[in-house]
Amino acid sequence: MYPPIKPYESGFFQGANSEKHQLYYEVSGNKEGDPVVFLHGGPGGGTDPEDRQFFNPEKYKVRNRKSAELENNTTWDLVKDIEVLRQKLDVTKWHVFGGSWVCTHPDRVKSLVLRGILTLRRSELRFFYQDGTSHLFPEQWEEYLAPIPEAEQHDMIRQYHSRLHSPDENIRLAAAKAWVKWEMATSRLIVSADAVAQAEKDDFANTSARIENHYFVNEGFMRDGQLLEKQEIDKIRHIPTIVVQGRYDVICTATTAWALKRTWPEITLHIIPDAGHSSREPGIEKKLVEAADIMASKGL
Repeated sequence: MYPPIKPYESGFFQGANSEKHQLYYEVSGNKEGDPVVFLHGGPGGGTDPEDRQFFNPEKYKVRNRKSAELENNTTWDLVKDIEVLRQKLDVTKWHVFGGSWVCTHPDRVKSLVLRGILTLRRSELRFFYQDGTSHLFPEQWEEYLAPIPEAEQHDMIRQYHSRLHSPDENIRLAAAKAWVKWEMATSRLIVSADAVAQAEKDDFANTSARIENHYFVNEGFMRDGQLLEKQEIDKIRHIPTIVVQGRYDVICTATTAWALKRTWPEITLHIIPDAGHSSREPGIEKKLVEAADIMASKGL
């Protein structure tokens, strides 16, 4: 990772489709550098100051963005919001760097660096939230099941949705913390106690859980498998792309990254043999920095 840096510009901008959306952004790195937009995962995962350290501060001008409102918050609204930010910052084209769940406008992209591929197919969501990862983390799975009565556990995403929108604040918060704890406890090959502790932060848990669940219960606001269809890939096939995937990622499994590679053989796919999902695992972190350096060196 590169040394820590601080943003030289930050603020909020109005979302494209709703007055309720005030999206936070920040700009760091070289003011004259090659623009890259950092898009956090989740959806709703948020950013961390360490995220700036993936990029060479002498070569890159880094933008971050995030939002927490559910109204008019769909995949297609996100693309429009990102376009608003691009125009606000007077960027013609930029590199896109993100993990897990990322969306953007292909006509404005120089390159893509992606980590832990999620396309929101029903099979992917079922593996993590219903029947799959549960077989590898049984003790954490029991804690995730706890807020939901046994008779209702046949559809965990939908049952969590009802509780995350309960009029009872205590029910909402308990559900949010259990939802986020499940993800934090399974995001690394070796469980991180510090990551799991993040789930106890009320604001973080509530925001992350509600936004993630909102997208998942609506299946990403797209047809099942849409992002892997040839006609969709053809729209971005020309974009230089590097994908970094943890072999033991049980949140966004390697089968999806491999399905992407089969549909889009032009991408460079790195499967890290000793990593799960988190960008903070050493092998993934190292390969992401290398990927950003490669894209900066291409002069795109």
